[in-house]
Amino acid sequence: MIAPAEPSLLQLRIPRPLWVVLGLMVLSVAINYIDRGSLSIAAPLLVPEMNIPPAQLGMLLSAFFWTYSLLQIASGWLVDRYEVKWVMAAGFLAWSLATAATGWANTFTALLVFRLLLGVGESVAYPCYSKIVSAHFPEHQRGLVNSLIDAGTKVGPALGSLVGGLLMARYGWRPVFVILGLGSLVWLPAWLLWMPRARSTGQTGADEGPSFGEILAQRSAWATFLGQFCGNYFWYFLLTWLPFYLVKARGFSMEEMASISAAAYCVTAGATMTTGWLADRAIAAGGTPTKVRKTCTIVGLGCATVVVGVVFVPGSTGAMVILMLACLSYGIFASSHWAISQTIAGPAAVGKWTGLQNCIANMAGVAAPAITGLVVEQTGEFFWAFVVAAGVVLSGAAIYAFVLGPVEPLQWPARKPCPVESPPPSTG
Repeated sequence: MIAPAEPSLLQLRIPRPLWVVLGLMVLSVAINYIDRGSLSIAAPLLVPEMNIPPAQLGMLLSAFFWTYSLLQIASGWLVDRYEVKWVMAAGFLAWSLATAATGWANTFTALLVFRLLLGVGESVAYPCYSKIVSAHFPEHQRGLVNSLIDAGTKVGPALGSLVGGLLMARYGWRPVFVILGLGSLVWLPAWLLWMPRARSTGQTGADEGPSFGEILAQRSAWATFLGQFCGNYFWYFLLTWLPFYLVKARGFSMEEMASISAAAYCVTAGATMTTGWLADRAIAAGGTPTKVRKTCTIVGLGCATVVVGVVFVPGSTGAMVILMLACLSYGIFASSHWAISQTIAGPAAVGKWTGLQNCIANMAGVAAPAITGLVVEQTGEFFWAFVVAAGVVLSGAAIYAFVLGPVEPLQWPARKPCPVESPPPSTG
């Protein structure tokens, strides 16, 4: 077998129109995570105001994921059948309005409804991102591209924790939700303007691709689904309960909580971007995606188990150092897990594949907040909650090591061609 030629410096470059679209995707995912994580930041203020017990708080924190996860399959089908630009725009509009409406909620039921609607809107995001990445970016660019998108999931909560936490401490939680929801709508015009310009730069799928059943029959699919579930459990455990833990269990102020949470998310983002760039360079230099991508996921999740040490260290400084190490480790994992799925699935299947993956993996968003809430309510402490989180991520490392096969494109049977959008008319 002849080894593939090493990509040239010119091939490693990303065209300017795609940089703009990539920047808009990163910005949208940051807004996405600011909006979904804002209730966690508001929890120390919202809980006493509305007299919400821990179990109900866990329900509110997980409610977003009920609709978000269940609609992933439908979203994957949508992005494989319809224009990504409009699917993404509709979802973005829906979740922004749901965020703004949360600021006017006065009952537990109203909060629950708006969290469910938030999940409906955000459900289209990752199938859209993966469809664009798989169609427009080659393998040796996907580590960096996915890492930048994933960094948005850390920068968003960092900004939300720091800025949102400080604003909530000063002005209350309600105005912040309204500003977040309505203010983020300025993203939409830029997306509608630039997304069509990227269409003619990349590649387009030639057929409808495999059915959901054909994807579910693949062992590698289940490895990516369950492996990401384990990684997501850790992340959503931190995203939903870390602010409450820092204030109630460690005794930090709202301002201190905001700074610590922001630092944790920034450490994760830095690790994700650095590892993604290094992984791309390793593949460009001749390393196989199987060796490079799998190493990142296994090492990252394996080392993230250090998070259990947070509850064994009485001093706050030592506990926060351990927390940062766990976040750094998770960042190593996050640099490669989407690139693995995009490579194996290929452009023809990536929408359905990532829809299924996000559906199953984001059940962790239902499980982690709810299980943590029940454990804390029953035991009165966070010890067992951290033990469970560490055990789940260790299971994820084992899945990537022993269940996931080679990171190579699957050969799907050809099907009838899908309608392909024509590039926009030239204005020159």
